[in-house]
Amino acid sequence: MDRRGLLVVLAGGIVTVPIAAWAQTSATPVIGYLGSLSPGTNNPQVLPGFHGGLAETGYIEGKNVAIEYRWAEGHYDRLPALAADLVSRHVAVLVSGGGTITALAAKAATSTIPIVFVDQADPVGSGLVASLGRPGGNATGVSTFAVQLHAKRLELLHELVPKASVIVLLLNPERATAEPQAREAQQAARALGQQLHIVRVRTEQEIDAAFATFGQLRPGALLVGSDPFFDSRREQIIGLAARQAVPTIFELREFVAAGGLMSYGPSLFEAVRQVGIYTGKILHGAKPADLPVLQPTKFELVINLKTANALGLTIPPALLQRADQVIE
Repeated sequence: MDRRGLLVVLAGGIVTVPIAAWAQTSATPVIGYLGSLSPGTNNPQVLPGFHGGLAETGYIEGKNVAIEYRWAEGHYDRLPALAADLVSRHVAVLVSGGGTITALAAKAATSTIPIVFVDQADPVGSGLVASLGRPGGNATGVSTFAVQLHAKRLELLHELVPKASVIVLLLNPERATAEPQAREAQQAARALGQQLHIVRVRTEQEIDAAFATFGQLRPGALLVGSDPFFDSRREQIIGLAARQAVPTIFELREFVAAGGLMSYGPSLFEAVRQVGIYTGKILHGAKPADLPVLQPTKFELVINLKTANALGLTIPPALLQRADQVIE
């Protein structure tokens, strides 16, 4: 008998149920959830958003659906094996919760189990789907356009600090979207007459080292790349940016709520909520090939006035008027 257990949250507690017994005694579907980080460093919006969307379709974890979680803990080379493990357990749906690199690992692991993903760049170009409107195959999900928004973020920085001629872009080279992000930002910086320095970091220590070079680079502003790893190091990056007194723009509002200066991007909570809804629809019998890849229709501009004041910045009135949220 298979002694491995399935962890299920019931009434605020954790109960271990043998997987074999579960399969023999219950028709409850099992979702495989593949995450690139760990539960402790994952954005706190992600799982509540996913569970909320799933609940909208009538599925509640521990009641009528089970979820097997696998976390790469920031080691992206573990993703293929973790995806393969979930596939071997014959999950009903495989959910990719860590951007393009995680979605590609899920896609490589199975061509039959339905996959629902959150993609940061171009799901067509990366081979996840045949087209946005008719994905084909076994995968669909949400594309957040994280890469394509760097041009807009640089424009917002230029509006806030027009004299900043040197901009630093912080990237994680281990992400599949790193080079597309670099190309997008370089093109936008040239159009604005800015000099863009790309600093690549993979670890917490390399983030510290990168900021230590700012004394030589003398950047007028910082653009933090779109990456769950940076989200997991949110407090570190915000603290270093404050210490270096460098105006910084991020992808997610959570950075600004934690003390960052400004963010521009789609709502992460809404994106993962839609992933939960799609997962529920597939459990109800929908086919991924018939579910178009969803795209955000609204992008949020969030500004932290307290941080701006600490940096000695005056936010232009036109920028404040466009903000979806101003934190004071």
